Amino acid sequence: MYHRLRWKLEAGVWRNNPSLFLTALPYRSISYVIALYLVTLVFVAGCNGGEAPSGSADWDAQRQRMVHEQLRGRNIDKPRVLDAMLAVPRHLFIPESERGRAYGDFPVAIGHGQTISQPYIVAFMTQELAVEPNHRVLEIGTGSGYQAAVLSLLAKEVYTIEIVTPLAERARETLAKLGYRNVEVRAGNGYLGWPEKAPFDRIMVTAAPDEIPVPLIEQLKIGGLMAIPVGTDSQELRILRKTTAGMVTLRTLPVRFVPMTGKPPAAGGAAK
Repeated sequence: MYHRLRWKLEAGVWRNNPSLFLTALPYRSISYVIALYLVTLVFVAGCNGGEAPSGSADWDAQRQRMVHEQLRGRNIDKPRVLDAMLAVPRHLFIPESERGRAYGDFPVAIGHGQTISQPYIVAFMTQELAVEPNHRVLEIGTGSGYQAAVLSLLAKEVYTIEIVTPLAERARETLAKLGYRNVEVRAGNGYLGWPEKAPFDRIMVTAAPDEIPVPLIEQLKIGGLMAIPVGTDSQELRILRKTTAGMVTLRTLPVRFVPMTGKPPAAGGAAK
């Protein structure tokens, strides 16, 4: 006990006065020197508030906690959706400078004035669309590519459009690197949809137009579902079904998304 206390005290002295330790070095045994050095490292780490980089186990634990606390606790209860949210490494879709915030209950900046939606919104929109394994899905607003990755685990094919070219390129690279082979990314104007790949079983829009773009309605199958935030100052997320009589609102939720840009001058909307 005496020697341990002595090492701790001397470690503190040496940390503040390195020359003292260097002067005394010839009189120390090798084992003593090693022990004193290790104790000092602990002291220095504590003083610096040092944190070890998060390993894969840490990210996995954060993702499990996200699913348990943020999703299951808010009525996200579809097993396929929960499994997808648990499987996709959200942190790898976020710039390194913001990565430590990846699994928080909030949106995170991804550059170019854009964000990745909070986990709950991603899960809510996904669950409300009830995506099946044979579905072809159109996403407007690729952003980081995270939502497309989640959808890819549920659908047959995912087509996603991003108007900010650098984001589209980065998302394409990330998705390919992580092995999401059933996702096709296009840099382009989401207001126009992807007519050559239409019709789609499901359409998800992750930026808010002031009204629903007509081309997206036209590219949705009869009986298909659309999730889209609508509005400017005040927004609501609408879950819509296309019928032979038009678009029917099934559910709404107050939200706040980045605005949808690129609206063509002649573009109209079916619902405001």
